[in-house]
Amino acid sequence: MLAFLVLVTVALASAHHGGEHFEGEKVFRVNVEDENHVNVIHELARNTQLDFWKPDSVTQIKLHSTVDFRVKAEDIVTVENVLKQNELQYEVLINNVRRVLETQFDNRVRASGHSYEKYNNWETIEAWTQQVATENPDLISRSVIGTTFEGRAMYLLKVGKAGPNKPAIFMDCGFHAREWISPAFCQWFVRESVRTYGREIHMTELLDKLDFYVLPVLNIDGYIYTWTKNRMWRKTRSTHAGSSCIGTDPNRNFDAGWCEIGASRSPCDDTYCGPAAESETETKALADFIRDNLSSIKAYLTIHSYSQMMLYPYSYDYKLAENNVELNALAKATVKELASLHGTKYTYGPGATTIYPAAGGSDDWAYDQGIKYSFTFELRDKGRYGFLLPESKIRATCEETMLAIKYIANYVLEHLY
Repeated sequence: MLAFLVLVTVALASAHHGGEHFEGEKVFRVNVEDENHVNVIHELARNTQLDFWKPDSVTQIKLHSTVDFRVKAEDIVTVENVLKQNELQYEVLINNVRRVLETQFDNRVRASGHSYEKYNNWETIEAWTQQVATENPDLISRSVIGTTFEGRAMYLLKVGKAGPNKPAIFMDCGFHAREWISPAFCQWFVRESVRTYGREIHMTELLDKLDFYVLPVLNIDGYIYTWTKNRMWRKTRSTHAGSSCIGTDPNRNFDAGWCEIGASRSPCDDTYCGPAAESETETKALADFIRDNLSSIKAYLTIHSYSQMMLYPYSYDYKLAENNVELNALAKATVKELASLHGTKYTYGPGATTIYPAAGGSDDWAYDQGIKYSFTFELRDKGRYGFLLPESKIRATCEETMLAIKYIANYVLEHLY
């Protein structure tokens, strides 16, 4: 029976990823202690095709930090030799990416429909947005805020009890295509909101007094691509004149210090900022919606992975936000609340110093629009699985993140502006 289950899992993984196979590829974690170490990794990146997991690109490597990157099977000997020759300390986080990718689908309940404890493809999520709205008309309405580059509808769920002039919180998931735990959380949030309304006093009060705008997947085209062609894809799937390379990093595409730092002007790079701010139909749709509803939106929450961090502005500059002291105190209290369930430790602080500088991010942009409470969550884990977090971790990850979101929402309610 076990052998059969393993075969089924392998078949599922293969079916999900018809393109890249990742056999024999490894993910390294390298300690960077001095300038020579930085130079060695830059040299490696020039001569081999490294996929940077953390930070997002070679340009964001800092001294006294660790760097996670994926290496193709044929380059592993070269990479290990260079690291050893230059006395860089390293460990192998993932010994065979394909094997971890296959075991990611470790929830044995492979129901044909939607499940909150497994990763759902876009077709399933799209059907779910319709179903959850239809089944809960008193709490949920669904609208379309735009279309993707490939022409797919971008569905937004408004969650809350109907009422006049209600303040709102905007939350999005699925900016970066390979961060699958992110859309899983947005779906979980909607389910828990509906399930506990009228039963649990805090959620009932939140939904009576607040609206939540939930965008389950921003980068739908990219997300589909990770299910069908390349599990490690990050960007959108847009094309722009003058380049054969595909896609823009949607979280470098907002008009917040656009393309100044921590973003690339090269269309082939994972952190490509696009030919102009809001060049992507997806980021423009989100920005337009927030601009149109600015008077009611009091908090902006964007869900990413991985590294267990709670970040706030700024990332495009080392300057501090005007209400930095308040944001820091709120983040500190929120991560304490998150840790109370499973003991998961998060770090927190301004984006530029806590993780790395990155211009064009949605959280900085939202903050500069006047949304005082703007946060980025980097969900589990810290690198053991990275972007390949197993389905068996979805429940615990979502449960603890739910506590964090409810804590922020309660704070926003008590500090309306």
